[in-house]
Amino acid sequence: MRVTSTTQQTTTDDRAGRAPEPPRPVREPARHPRIHGLDGLRAIAVLAVIAYHLWPDALPGGYLGVDVFFVVSGFLITTLLLREMTTTGRLDMPAFWVRRARRLVPALLVVVVVSIVAARLTEPDLLVGIGRQVVGAVTFSTNWLEIAAGSSYFDATAPELFQPFWSLAIEEQFYVLWPLLLAGLLLGAAALHARAGARLVAVVVGAAAVVSAVLMAVLHTPGADPTRVYYGTFTHAFGLLAGAAFAIAWAGGARPLERGGAHADTPSSAGRPAAGAPTSAATRAVQWVPVGGLAVLAVLMGTLRAEGTFAYRGGIALASVAALAAVIGCASRQPRGLMRVLDLPAVVWVGERSYGLYLWHWPVILVVAAVFGDAPGSPLWWRAPLVALLVTFAFAALSHRFVETPIRRDGFRAVARRVRDAVARVPGARVAAGATALLVLTAAACVATAPDQTSTQRAVEAAQREIEERGSAPSPTHGTEPTAPTTSKPSAGASAPPSGAPAAPLDGSDVIGFGDSVLSAAAPTLFDELSQIAIDAKPIRKWLDAPALVARAEKEGRLRPVVLLHFGTNGGFQFEGSEKAFTTTLDRIGPDRQVVLYTVVGYSYWVDDANARMRELVADRPNVHVVDWNAYVAEHPGLLHADKTHPNMKGVVAYADLLRATLEDLHGA
Repeated sequence: MRVTSTTQQTTTDDRAGRAPEPPRPVREPARHPRIHGLDGLRAIAVLAVIAYHLWPDALPGGYLGVDVFFVVSGFLITTLLLREMTTTGRLDMPAFWVRRARRLVPALLVVVVVSIVAARLTEPDLLVGIGRQVVGAVTFSTNWLEIAAGSSYFDATAPELFQPFWSLAIEEQFYVLWPLLLAGLLLGAAALHARAGARLVAVVVGAAAVVSAVLMAVLHTPGADPTRVYYGTFTHAFGLLAGAAFAIAWAGGARPLERGGAHADTPSSAGRPAAGAPTSAATRAVQWVPVGGLAVLAVLMGTLRAEGTFAYRGGIALASVAALAAVIGCASRQPRGLMRVLDLPAVVWVGERSYGLYLWHWPVILVVAAVFGDAPGSPLWWRAPLVALLVTFAFAALSHRFVETPIRRDGFRAVARRVRDAVARVPGARVAAGATALLVLTAAACVATAPDQTSTQRAVEAAQREIEERGSAPSPTHGTEPTAPTTSKPSAGASAPPSGAPAAPLDGSDVIGFGDSVLSAAAPTLFDELSQIAIDAKPIRKWLDAPALVARAEKEGRLRPVVLLHFGTNGGFQFEGSEKAFTTTLDRIGPDRQVVLYTVVGYSYWVDDANARMRELVADRPNVHVVDWNAYVAEHPGLLHADKTHPNMKGVVAYADLLRATLEDLHGA
């Protein structure tokens, strides 16, 4: 399908009267000089995303790199479409879509196949839901499939192998629809005989970007998981539309960083002042808009956490505007110093491989983390990110050299012919082809036999059934009276037994525990070690749930002399009212009972702060004893499942041993 365009009427390109050149329907257009600086922006974007996934505490807003990609993509794709419509008088949709397929599909398929096999060999839990993820990847519908499945981009305890592909899905959906919409808008403006038609279309597209940002703000519910608005095509399209709007305005004669709207024939010369024309102070100031945009972007990347409400009610949109300011600088090549930095060879090298880096980094991070198995905060925690970074760059470089560039340059058919000829003549090529076929078949088998639950889920559900069975049995009556308060605060065997502590059998008959999924996972082992312990634990619980649980147990006469509390895995004290719920719970338990608190484990940014705050809140309560589960796990690798949060078989034994040691201290055993 070819759409004939009258964009000569709706743009002020001074080539409008030139006879149309024959279209080049498949090859990427190469008639125009590249727009300098865009590869540099891509490099910034992909490095920010990688840093966010490797070191979220260091760059909590690194996820905004995706929005930089959106703005750059919207601008560049629209620019390419307008160039074709201007120089040929038509828009060859099939050729455009073939070029996009060349650019995106081959590298993606390689990542999917290799990642699936690697995950199966290292951590099968990473393959839970892999069938849906593969369908989403190859059809570019990841965002909507994950929304329908109730997945969360922000749940660090349930990582998905192809989680970042949501943004590729939004971009590809844009690539499919946008050429049709753009042609329709430009033809409509021409049919209305509108003056400055391109500018009118730019205003319409810009207004659509504003609507998208408003939709994200309105549909976001503070405190709720924001995945729905973050993954949604219509709620997260504003970056793409903003870039597209500027591209249309720029093609129509708008030169934001030039005096008087002067413009040149090619993007590479845009932004250069006319010879002998003075440069005003205002113009010099405006030329620093791109620098200001990058500065704003740097501040947001360093501070804007994805868990906060502001991110979805203006923060991500502000980052897109900042990225647009940088794109404007690239289009106008101003200021020159910034453009030289963005065009440094090393920066351009990263930018040219940014697609491969984005594809590879997340599966590599998950697989490498599974291989090393280091717990958050452990002395060797640094090695997994370092190795993942090196492997990501190596794979991206190989993909760019041997997969992306040949197919993008020569097309699917030409590359397929070369491969066929090599297989027919070169023995080594036949071996490589056989290995590739085996890899693909292995990946297919891995998908077909993938588990439907993670080992964590299975362990927690089995433990939950045992908790419920125990809860329906009669409770022992031994040792349910509160003990006298003590004056020491042991931490998992680190302190001497409190003087005057009551003697009691170490069967758990004087202990009741309340908590979330971590305590659930440990429950079966606790029942084995302390046969009479009572446990009330369920997944997803927070400190906000604790006061009601303790109050109900007290009312029913189930509250025992020693109370174990393990909450905070799901958010620490991040939810409003959590600290008050914490202190209310301790007040309800009272000073005449002993309280054992476990610190929380995980790699969310708030873990260390939550544990520190917990210690502060109990500093004046001598009957509260903190077991530093977080520190113990960091010092003893191999105690956690792949989610780096819940204890595995070795971990639950260690968890129970720490509790027994604490009880021995309390009872003077």
